[in-house]
Amino acid sequence: MKMSDGVEWAIHCVMLLGALPPSATLSGKALAEFHGIPESYLLKHLKMLVTNGILESVPGPRGGYRLARQTKDITLLDIVQAVDGKRPAFRCTEIRRRGPCALGDGAYPRCCGVNRAMMRAEQAYRDALAEATMKDITDEFMANADPRIVPLGENWLEENTRTPKS
Repeated sequence: MKMSDGVEWAIHCVMLLGALPPSATLSGKALAEFHGIPESYLLKHLKMLVTNGILESVPGPRGGYRLARQTKDITLLDIVQAVDGKRPAFRCTEIRRRGPCALGDGAYPRCCGVNRAMMRAEQAYRDALAEATMKDITDEFMANADPRIVPLGENWLEENTRTPKS
């Protein structure tokens, strides 16, 4: 199963935004810089996360992006579907009904066994993604990260976080 690069980028952006205080934001430019990825491409994915209720976009000079809900309420499946869509990875075209051995529709009362097996695998994959929350991912990162990286990230966030005027 192949996912777009945008899925990885979106997951990391959501994880980083989860470290912000509730009203704070990061600009798309800052998110792209932090991850070393092209801003123009990232902005398309951030827009999809906003459309799907994962992020909020805050306009203005102190605006940017922030989470629309808590990390415990955002799953990997939410992000994957926001970026890559909800269509199954496998799409059966019923090739068994073509070629020299093809019979009429009545010969195929059940869905193809290949399709059934692929749909079971797809469901297992989606179930696993639906169980993994961004809180789980963040907690695992914090428990296993090289201790030198956390203060670097905290310092970067302090320099780049935008807060609304009081």
